[in-house]
Amino acid sequence: MSHAPDELTRQIVGLFAAINRRYSQESEAAATAHGLTPLQAKALLAAEEPAPMRHIADQLHAEPSNVTTIVDRLESRGLAERSPDPDDRRVKRVAATEAGRTVAVDLRTRMPFAAAPLARLTAQQRETLRELLQLVLDT
Repeated sequence: MSHAPDELTRQIVGLFAAINRRYSQESEAAATAHGLTPLQAKALLAAEEPAPMRHIADQLHAEPSNVTTIVDRLESRGLAERSPDPDDRRVKRVAATEAGRTVAVDLRTRMPFAAAPLARLTAQQRETLRELLQLVLDT
């Protein structure tokens, strides 16, 4: 038997939706200013320091095969480049180019909320929030 959510639960779910909406709108506007999709912008930010494609996929919560297309587009724009990992040549690393790092700096400037949505919380508050959210997911 399903129960209707109480008012507090509705408010909390509404706040999650508002946070997600604000994050999405801000990151989409910043990406659009550079002719990028939000996923391309997120991949570029993840590649500011050279990173394996798997790491980029993890950051995007995407399959590595999908990230290949995103990185292809960043490469075609001169914003990122791929190279073999020096420790394992089977692994491809992605790194922002100088132009890509310039765009990444501007993206972060245009996305103060999306870049640090929990900035107003203390470390202890963030830890508590993480534990509570994990508890919700584990239910």
